[in-house]
Amino acid sequence: MEIAITGGTGFIGTRLVQTLAQGEDQITVFTRNQQRGEQVFPPSRYRNVEIVPYNPLEGGAWQDKIANAQAIVNLAGAGIADEKWTPQRKQEILDSRVKTTQSIAEAIKSVSNKPQVLVNASAVGYYGTSETATFDETSEPGNDFLASVCQRWEAAAKQVEGTGTRLVILRFGIVLGNGGAIAKMLTPFQFFAGGPLGSGKQWFSWIHIDDLVALIQQAINHGEYQGVYNATTPNPVRMSELCNTLGEVMNRPSWLPVPDFALKLLLGEAAQTVLEGQKVLPKRTQQQGFDYQYPTVKPALAEIIQH
Repeated sequence: MEIAITGGTGFIGTRLVQTLAQGEDQITVFTRNQQRGEQVFPPSRYRNVEIVPYNPLEGGAWQDKIANAQAIVNLAGAGIADEKWTPQRKQEILDSRVKTTQSIAEAIKSVSNKPQVLVNASAVGYYGTSETATFDETSEPGNDFLASVCQRWEAAAKQVEGTGTRLVILRFGIVLGNGGAIAKMLTPFQFFAGGPLGSGKQWFSWIHIDDLVALIQQAINHGEYQGVYNATTPNPVRMSELCNTLGEVMNRPSWLPVPDFALKLLLGEAAQTVLEGQKVLPKRTQQQGFDYQYPTVKPALAEIIQH
């Protein structure tokens, strides 16, 4: 199968491409930076991976690649908590998702040989935040900034409905792996200064990166996947439990909470992503029969720390 991937040099995309490259699939990685793409996936090692430069706001050779692909995985998007949310950064977070997805949808609609499937990322931020509510794929959207981004992101992907291309939207929880959120939490624990962020009562809906990659593969290969699925474990945890477990597997204490005001000084409005949360259950994902390798947090963290 020919699979085209946006965001293929990011945290999730890199693991996905590495996994797919072990098989017989032909993979095209769309990237704004071809040199970086070839550094991440050296041609001498990744013979079935092609790096194609693209600008989602402009046409070009990348649109031809979409015409030849049987599957497209759209993971593109600027980091949510990498910087303070200035008005310019919020626009970048929105545009990097919505405009890229719109361009892909338009390219799909314009070609006669449609891809079989578009697997499009979204996020559990769709539901807004709550310490008491439980959300599944049928729940209504929230009304904060991230919920608005997710709604517009998914609406852009839904433009392919009715074209003959099957659409799967995966609402990602916090992805645990050798990078991402956990990488930012490890340093204080290494120096015996780890602890929960904020009150510790906020829900942390998560998924191990290996399970996420497996779910994406299933969404590509199994035609019964269609519509929205929560890409989270069935066992979300509170932030305090996450940090206590992380300290346990690292053999470090979890005793020094990071107060709300410190995170707000550091991240501004973006602190919302770690100070608030949502309890999200993967109801449709489980109904589909997806088998989690890491359904609970301690084995997931242990595997990450071990490697």
